[in-house]
Order: sequence, then C-alpha cells, then structure tokens
Amino acid sequence: MPTFFHRLSARDRTRHANRQLGSVLAFVAGAVNAGGFLAVQRYTSHMTGVVSAIADDLVLGQAVLAMAGVSALLAFVFGAATTAVLIHWARRRQMHGEFALSLMLEAALLLIFGMLGAHLALFVDVFVPSTVLLLCFIMGLQNAIVTKISRAEIRTTHMTGVITDLGIELGRLVYWNRTENADPQHFVRANRDKLRIHALILAMFFIGGLVGAIAFKRAGFLATVPIAALLMAIAAPPLWRDLQSLRAGLSHPSA
Repeated sequence: MPTFFHRLSARDRTRHANRQLGSVLAFVAGAVNAGGFLAVQRYTSHMTGVVSAIADDLVLGQAVLAMAGVSALLAFVFGAATTAVLIHWARRRQMHGEFALSLMLEAALLLIFGMLGAHLALFVDVFVPSTVLLLCFIMGLQNAIVTKISRAEIRTTHMTGVITDLGIELGRLVYWNRTENADPQHFVRANRDKLRIHALILAMFFIGGLVGAIAFKRAGFLATVPIAALLMAIAAPPLWRDLQSLRAGLSHPSA
C-alpha cells in the first residue's frame, strides 16, 4: 500500500500513475462538491455557472451577489495559481514532493473546512461566505494538480469537458465507415483508451458524489476527515523522502 501511494504522487510520472491519481482525485472532487453543496447550497467547482451567475446578477442589479461570484472565481484562480507556484518551487529544488505539496495543502484545507463547518450554525453570516471561498480555492488547487501532472489530459473537478470528450469518442465509436473508402484520412476510429479514461473519471466523480452526500448527511462535517486522510496518505511518501534528505543535508553539511 505505501508503494501504491508513493507512485500516485511521485515526481517521476507514468501515464498509468497519472490516471490512477486522476481517478482518486475525481472521487475526492465529487465528494467535496456534494458535501459542500449540502453545507452551503453551492457547487464550488463549476466556474462556468459562476461566471454566468455573475452576468445575470449584474443585469438584475444584484451587485452584492455579483461580487460574491467574482470572489468565488478569484478564489478558484488563486488556488490553481498556488499549485503552479508550489510545483515550480519544488521542481527548482529537485524535491520528490513536487506534486505532493499541493495535495498536502489540500488535505489541510479540507480539515479547516470541517472545522469551519462545525460553527456554521452559530455564525452563518461569517462562515458561509468563507467556506464557499475556501472550497473554490481547494477545487482550483486540485484541478491544477492533475492538469499539470497529465499535461491537460485529465481534469477532475468539473465534468463538462470530460462528458464532451466522452460524447465525441462515442460518436466516433458508432460511426459507420464506408468500406469502399480506402483513404485512411477519412476512416473514423474511436480512441478507446481515451474513452475508457474519461468514462472512469466520470464514474469516480459520480461515486464520490454519492459517498460524500451520504457521509455528510450521516456524519456532518466529520466526513471531511477520511477524505483529508486519504490525501495525506498519498502526499506523505515523497514529502517524507524530502524531509529525510533535508535532515541528511543538515547532519552532513558540505564544506
């Protein structure tokens, strides 16, 4: 099991590891989205809807709601930017935890989300906006992790692009090629590998949503604890190697 977790967040990547990590994080995103909706009645990874809502609110003269939408959008962008900064910072230092830093940060923020949620009933006006921004930041952070790792092949926090690509490949799969057309340029063939990975990501997001909704309904904000623990287990092995390297360097400084 430790070897499996290390492979998921290791600096040296394989396509198989990318897809395994993408599947796990799609599950996490589905769970966080579902739990977050039950907590604050908003889906926090759907930036298309957020931008549309900003436009609607401006037209309707709802300036406060429009500003809230802008804040959510900026939080998502800032989360993605934070991942980029952490990855490039670690890469310059040749750290094993190049991608694990963002995962560990996400785990810590999910625990903070759980702590904030425990006080929602007491201080709704203060904590609901903060929770929305925190969840948007987390979703931006996570989406950028898989995007950077897979070079934009996989995204995990929103399914619009995944479902679009899935539909395209299904269309290619059922397309009828005329046998008398010998020109390979006109032969339509589905990318079955791409079809499988997008179907897997969609399924894991959906399963994560079901699990997250059920767990939140039964355990409340404590449901964030096992999700955060899962992310910590994935992030810990390469970060532990970096810590050991740092200790070795401090014990044996170069002359």
